[in-house]
Amino acid sequence: MLQACLNGSRDSAFHAYTPLTPARLAADAAAVVAAGANELHLHPRDPSGAETLDPAHVAAALDAIRARVPGVPIGLSTHAGIAPGGAARLKAVKGWTVLPDYVSVNLIEDDAPEMIALALSRGIGVEAGLWSVGDTERYIALPEAKKCLRILIEINEQDIEQGLTVAAAIRKLLARASLDVPVLQHGYDATVWPLYQDALMRGLDGRIGLEDGKHLPDGSEAPDNAALIKAAFRLARVPPNLPPEAVPPLAG
Repeated sequence: MLQACLNGSRDSAFHAYTPLTPARLAADAAAVVAAGANELHLHPRDPSGAETLDPAHVAAALDAIRARVPGVPIGLSTHAGIAPGGAARLKAVKGWTVLPDYVSVNLIEDDAPEMIALALSRGIGVEAGLWSVGDTERYIALPEAKKCLRILIEINEQDIEQGLTVAAAIRKLLARASLDVPVLQHGYDATVWPLYQDALMRGLDGRIGLEDGKHLPDGSEAPDNAALIKAAFRLARVPPNLPPEAVPPLAG
């Protein structure tokens, strides 16, 4: 499975094409799905462009996207920095009138267990975000661990070898726990493509999009999210031990 992460906390200063409004998110969703993405992950925004969990803005984004790509699973972030922030996020999620298919919850955050329990109680799938071995140990100990839709191994380290080492340590703990929960592995900026190649080699799900990075495997800036998704599929047809510069150029 390849998930497209459309915007994250990025803005137009990061990339001119970063989709923020419901209309832009819907158009971008249609483009990445046409390029082959199976699922979507996004951060709804308010009129100022700030990330938000406000029920009205969440509904506007979800309704617009589902009108363009009906049936495609859509996930939202719940990270602690999204307005209204902190524990108030739980109240916002309780007030959602239009529900995403799943949410991602970072185990590094103090209220992760409460957010996971709330999402599951509302019939929303949970992606458990693991940044470290400590996060992994906390996740494994949760009574809801096996009820999660997916585990996200999320590598923030910018040194490639260090990032791969952290990912390997997380996978080792998960293997010992035998949770039988699907795993998606992704990197950030400098580690996007090495972690994606590593995921391909291990048969794990992947995630690509402007939230995680704006560069193609050859180091050039991608024109949009659809180009990143196309690049991921081209890379999947190349043996994972080849360097990025060996990947054929995109066609069309």
